[in-house]
Amino acid sequence: MSEHHQEAVVPETAGMRQWLGLGVLALATLLLALDFSVLHLALPHVVADLQPSSTQQLWILDIYGFMLAGFLVTMGTLGDRIGRKRLLMIGAALFGLCSIAAAYSVSAEMLIITRALLGMAGATLMPSTLSLIGNMFRKPKQRGIAIAVWLSCFSAGGAIGPLIGGLMLQWFWWGSVFLLGVPVMLVLLLTAPFLLPEFRSPQAGKLDLPSVVISLVAVLSVIYALKEIASYGIQPFPIAMLILGIGSGYIFIRRQQLVQEPLLNLTFFRNRTFNGALIGLLISVFALGGFVLFFAQYLQLVEGLTPLKAGLWMIPYALANIVGAMMTPSLANRMSASKLIALGLALASFGFLFYNIAVWLSLPGLAVMVSGSILIMLGLSPLMVLSTDRVVASVPPEQTGSASSLSEMSSEMGMALGIAILGTVGTATYRRLIAGAIPENTPAEMAEAVGDSLAGAVAATESFTDPSYPYLMEAAREAFSAGIQVVGVVSAVLLIGLIILNQTVFRTKSDESQDNEADARG
Repeated sequence: MSEHHQEAVVPETAGMRQWLGLGVLALATLLLALDFSVLHLALPHVVADLQPSSTQQLWILDIYGFMLAGFLVTMGTLGDRIGRKRLLMIGAALFGLCSIAAAYSVSAEMLIITRALLGMAGATLMPSTLSLIGNMFRKPKQRGIAIAVWLSCFSAGGAIGPLIGGLMLQWFWWGSVFLLGVPVMLVLLLTAPFLLPEFRSPQAGKLDLPSVVISLVAVLSVIYALKEIASYGIQPFPIAMLILGIGSGYIFIRRQQLVQEPLLNLTFFRNRTFNGALIGLLISVFALGGFVLFFAQYLQLVEGLTPLKAGLWMIPYALANIVGAMMTPSLANRMSASKLIALGLALASFGFLFYNIAVWLSLPGLAVMVSGSILIMLGLSPLMVLSTDRVVASVPPEQTGSASSLSEMSSEMGMALGIAILGTVGTATYRRLIAGAIPENTPAEMAEAVGDSLAGAVAATESFTDPSYPYLMEAAREAFSAGIQVVGVVSAVLLIGLIILNQTVFRTKSDESQDNEADARG
């Protein structure tokens, strides 16, 4: 039986085999998310053992995410052409082998290379898991539940990463954090042939290699530039990389219009529902990226928590995402998707403004930040689940791999943009306010550190015994708090704008009919 005819054997209503298959896919997704965060705690141990330079340390942390983002579009399209299960199994085998190599790296260079290969393998897994879910679960209600489970596992992996990393490092050496992936990928390789069906496009053509290279240059350049700007401000080299990335993106789009077998099917973007889903994911994750950046800093720099304790305080917001995601399919049966998304975004907007309100009312900061994070994640969950479902459902079954990669890319770009732009907004607010609060007799080195960031203020005041230390730290925390408030207002305004778009431009006929039915029942 040819691979593309195997799609016919998948039942219209998902049975035990499909739900067990979802469990395997969800486990792999959890591991991918965990790999994003688990290394941060291990880095000091890596530095002590392999002695990487400061530049190499940054690449050890960042290269995984860069390569994953860069190869998403390519791997999503490749899965449509060679088969999603086949690509998933190739990626799982590569991920397992590279995890072992990373665990036993003997140099910084070897660890960077293995992390890069892990990112490439991760790029095969992400769109493959989502597109297979779209093919395995035909009924909208079942597909919604499956996507909610998939998203919940991604959230859980990111949240428990620091916790699991801390526990592993307490008992084992730093390489043990990478070995977590080996049994998971082994389970996937052993069960996938029996639980997962194969799907690929019946018109599978050759992969356009020039498009692959151009897309890599475009994505990697933009994400690298945004990360550098977020970390070090506007500098000539990151700006040049940003221009290179945007230019390469334009060339890539032009090439897709001209070649016979494009890497990316641009006709997807003629679908209003598809566009609305991608824009919704981009804007919501943009706002979330800025919040998570300042939330993590607040816990450690303002509240003075250790990275492990800060990670524990971030678990409630991840749990809120899981609860919100799992409740979404049930709520979507009672109201239209657009109304549910709008209500969720309104709740998330309130969550972004919650810290501002609390500051005015002089409420305890830690409880407020954690409560706000819960409201934000509960509110954003319906959009994330329903928009992901809309992306998968709005394209032909043979092209869900390519569409899924665009969904992932929207989230990746949204996170990078949010950290870069909202991070810059918050930092600029801090610097403007702290500049007028530093006494003239403050040592120049200390004044420069305090004026740069709250992290700089904490580090500088620890090494100085200046009598202005308590005053400076209080002023720095207040300036940082003001930065969070400004970012919260910007994020809330963006989500309100998204509500308006969602209720007008991207509102579908099914939304209108579902609302009319609900009104008739009510």
